[in-house]
Amino acid sequence: MDSLAELKNKLRNFARERDWEKFHSPKNLAMAMIVEAAELVEHFQWLTAEQSQTLDTSKLEEVRQEIGDVLIYLTRIADQLGIDPVAAAHDKMVINAAKYPAELARGSAAKSGDFSKR
Repeated sequence: MDSLAELKNKLRNFARERDWEKFHSPKNLAMAMIVEAAELVEHFQWLTAEQSQTLDTSKLEEVRQEIGDVLIYLTRIADQLGIDPVAAAHDKMVINAAKYPAELARGSAAKSGDFSKR
């Protein structure tokens, strides 16, 4: 199994071998990622919460491929901008922990601003 760093390098080489780097600006990659995210969401449109958790094998493989596409583009954006996505996620978790204190957020779908009003 590849690490995220190995995936980044494989994607960089894949683009370089095809002379696609000129197309892989952060703007273009972000736009492509959103298209793929929309394709991912499309698989869940109109399903109940329960149905979305019990996809048949064929649908699950389609969702798996869309998740792969989203991760590919996200990894390429991060690479182009010199951002470590794992470090960014860890940093964001620290911010989220402050915005959503467990003792106030537990079991609630409220927005973070709602917790300061309690």
